[in-house]
Amino acid sequence: MKLIKDNQMNECDLLEWQKNAIEAFKKRMSDKINPFPCIPATQASLLGHLRYGFVGDPRNDETSVMLAPLLKEFSLNYKDYGKNTSLIVFFDTPPSLISTGSIENFERLFWEQLCQLNRLDEREWPLTIPENPENHQWEFCFHGERYFMYCATPLHKYRNSRYFPYMMLAITPRRVLQEFNKNEKYARKIKQLIHKRLEGYDEVPIHPSLNSYGNQDNYEWKQYFLHDDETELPKCPFLRQIMLENKE
Repeated sequence: MKLIKDNQMNECDLLEWQKNAIEAFKKRMSDKINPFPCIPATQASLLGHLRYGFVGDPRNDETSVMLAPLLKEFSLNYKDYGKNTSLIVFFDTPPSLISTGSIENFERLFWEQLCQLNRLDEREWPLTIPENPENHQWEFCFHGERYFMYCATPLHKYRNSRYFPYMMLAITPRRVLQEFNKNEKYARKIKQLIHKRLEGYDEVPIHPSLNSYGNQDNYEWKQYFLHDDETELPKCPFLRQIMLENKE
């Protein structure tokens, strides 16, 4: 399946779970009573800048094979989609995975998907980006593009900003974020509003891992998947160096 934009939804022969996922996402992005904290995301949804993709069960390796061409297509064309664009990916998340799983289980699946994506990447890792996630300038890259990854799951109960009825990724190009930050005064104002919204949206305090790219004390990988509490993994699961050795 190719990437889908808003005005193509009615033309696509979507499965029931796919229709439910889109409907839930649209409802969340357009909620005026309890607005979603990320203002650029709600604006992107309103303006039709987002692109959507559907993949399989996050437990299956074949799912990464479905995701890789979607992210490649997005990487090649996102500059034409609008200044606030992101790729929204919905996973076919079985009820059994939700009922018997845990946030930690979804976290493991998330990182496995990223590792698999790296193996399927047709282009080399950008020379300007460190391969070690413990470097403050590291971020996930695919097809030569740098991305911020956001993961939401059905098992986040208190951090509502990371809850979604299906496992979901929001993949935002670094170029989009750089463009947003060009107007420093505007960006600072929007970030303050986002933090204010987060305080009312989530039932737990803002996670201490949230930071700004480029700061010496910032590690992007910690922000990709936030726990329901203030804990975090002691080490990034993205083992790029090991994967490089396995390719040789």
